[in-house]
Amino acid sequence: MRYLCTLTVTTQPATPPPAELMEAIAKLGEEATKAGVLLDTAGLAPSAQGARIELTGGKLSVTDGPFAEAKELISYAMYQVRSKEEAIEWTSRFMKIHRDHWEGWEGQSDILRVFGPEDFAAPA
Repeated sequence: MRYLCTLTVTTQPATPPPAELMEAIAKLGEEATKAGVLLDTAGLAPSAQGARIELTGGKLSVTDGPFAEAKELISYAMYQVRSKEEAIEWTSRFMKIHRDHWEGWEGQSDILRVFGPEDFAAPA
């Protein structure tokens, strides 16, 4: 099963991310890659550089960012794991690295299952 895990900042200290944080993130990424579960990961540009397309009443509208949310979605990871619990474990480890290496940083991660071909297979 594939899971998309997003990271949203809710409180960011005025200081830049510490080198120790970045080193710990890289180490966890290497571990997940060697375990064969990390498919992709990347940082996301601020919403000011994006757009939102909305369909309402049969009409499409496009709104340029930034969006009204106070929180900013900053990165994602795509995992190929055996269960939701395994996705939770990898994502929890990522969040704990932030807790342990960047005092005052707060955020949240959403873990979303990505449908695969098995979800649409015809009944036997």
